[in-house]
Amino acid sequence: MNDHETPILPFQIRKIGHLVLNVTDLERSVRFYQDVLGFQISDVYGQDLVPDGMVFMRCSSDHHGIALVGGGTAGPRNELNHFALEVATLDELFAAREMFRSLGIPIVAEGRRRAGSQISVEIQDPDGNNVELFWGVDQVGSDGHIRPRSEWRQSKTLEDAVANPAPNQRIPERFLSLTS
Repeated sequence: MNDHETPILPFQIRKIGHLVLNVTDLERSVRFYQDVLGFQISDVYGQDLVPDGMVFMRCSSDHHGIALVGGGTAGPRNELNHFALEVATLDELFAAREMFRSLGIPIVAEGRRRAGSQISVEIQDPDGNNVELFWGVDQVGSDGHIRPRSEWRQSKTLEDAVANPAPNQRIPERFLSLTS
């Protein structure tokens, strides 16, 4: 590898947020992550949302650290659905999207997810792996309260996500004035 200077970017990755795996046997995988690794279930998508089901699991206060999607194909290894990287602010997320656009990097998805309610921009790396940059994932308190499905506010753009926040989602004031 060549020594390269670290570029000055309009955002900074705070942490690796979560990963999503496609699995061949959803129930078996859920049992493994619960019984062997101690994860707790936060949310479940039924077949009305994902054809073979999806389970969101946590090991911290983040709504999910891992999610499992049923219907994966058997092989020597299963496939990664996507991994997610957290940015510090909504401003950084908008700046990241603009940078991706200016570099001609196709945006696979943007807006607000359902379970977890994070606002995000998803791109692909050079090998076709989906990479989500996100801000504002729901936090689960010591009471275990999870945002109910009735409060999810899925959106397909960053602008719609800030114009129509999920209940109690704290959108910075300056973004709310831009959507009025």
